[in-house]
Amino acid sequence: MTVEKSPHLTVLDSRTQKTYVLPITNNTVNAIDFRSIVPPSGKSNPADTSEAGLTVLDRGFLNTACIESSITYIDAPRGRIQYRDQSIDHLFENNDYEEVLHLLVFSHLPTPEEKETFRRALSEEMTKVPEVVKQVIQAFDPKSSTSAMILAGLSAYAAVDEGSQALHSSAKPHYHGRMAAVDAAVVRTLAAAATTIAAVYCHKRGKPLTPADPSGSFIGNILLMMGHVDEDGKPSRRVEGCLKRLWILYADHEMTNSTAAMLHASSTLTDPISASIAGIVSAYGPLHGGAIDLAYRGFQQIGTPENVPALIGAVKARKQRLFGYGHRIYKVVDPRTHYIREMITEYATDDKLDELPFLKVALEIDRVASNDPYFTSRNLKANADLYGALLYSSLGFETDTIVAMAVMSRMGGAMAHWKESMGQSTILWRPQQVFTGLVM
Repeated sequence: MTVEKSPHLTVLDSRTQKTYVLPITNNTVNAIDFRSIVPPSGKSNPADTSEAGLTVLDRGFLNTACIESSITYIDAPRGRIQYRDQSIDHLFENNDYEEVLHLLVFSHLPTPEEKETFRRALSEEMTKVPEVVKQVIQAFDPKSSTSAMILAGLSAYAAVDEGSQALHSSAKPHYHGRMAAVDAAVVRTLAAAATTIAAVYCHKRGKPLTPADPSGSFIGNILLMMGHVDEDGKPSRRVEGCLKRLWILYADHEMTNSTAAMLHASSTLTDPISASIAGIVSAYGPLHGGAIDLAYRGFQQIGTPENVPALIGAVKARKQRLFGYGHRIYKVVDPRTHYIREMITEYATDDKLDELPFLKVALEIDRVASNDPYFTSRNLKANADLYGALLYSSLGFETDTIVAMAVMSRMGGAMAHWKESMGQSTILWRPQQVFTGLVM
């Protein structure tokens, strides 16, 4: 067989002694190309029939790209992140969250007029909280899990959303290729998530949901609805100022488990609110966003900073796991962490530390781990999600709300990925399996 000069992978199948040439594009090989590699005929195992090409086994999708995207790029070896064509460092220093949200969804930073139009569209939708959503949330015992209440509230939203109704009443694709409808749905979905989380927050604390301000900012309205306000009744300037910067760092993180779960659901061409529910379910798992809950419980069990050395010793002896440390992607420091660490220093006042003893424990663990060779030699540092959780606590958000706030900060990126998928050719995600049982 003639070998092409363009980038390629040459595969020799030892079973048949046949050679195959698979093109390499963007440092990837198309998995479908492996189907051309077929086993020899006459195999006794039905799973090895000559009609079936080679399948790639990748448990957990550890080395499989499922989409092509121009939204976020992570340069893990060098610890860099960019949204579209802008570095996250530049955006953090020069822009606010609404501008970055516009960049992710609409592919460019907004003009002042575009920013105002986008803000008004979001705030207008946030003033429209369907009565059924309130009723569904209020039907829960306030002690119920936050995640279950959010999922139920969003399901109620999906039941009355105009796009969801149009899709399910006709059983035909409603969004694919219809970008004006997609843009409107992005705004409605962001507003639905924000108002649902705010309504759940208020119900769990027995206080009324404050109506959104039609001229308010996106984050400002979330805080207003939750009751995080100053003495003048306006959104807390201190908290809003922090979140406008923090959420830039969290706006998207490429192909996470929860983003993939949302896109898996949306590949069926379902509505974006329903697809986002799939992503939120994923986010609450203890190996994903739910790991923050485990870390906090660990901090509370430790009790005081004086007990931290014993914990560190147990971790080094591999008798205990330290949740919130390490990251599957970064081989160097997560580029977001130094910004968040600076904000913790700014907002974690002595009074706040006295109110939250577990916060003192967490910061002491971070201090010790940042200087211990066991951790530094392995690049085991607190990840950005844990740092962010500590910052939320410093701002006065209770533990049960932290994952919900993290979900809200990431919804913009999720909607950007959904919009991108609605402009691409349709393909239903359907992974295969390798059967290891007895073939009858």
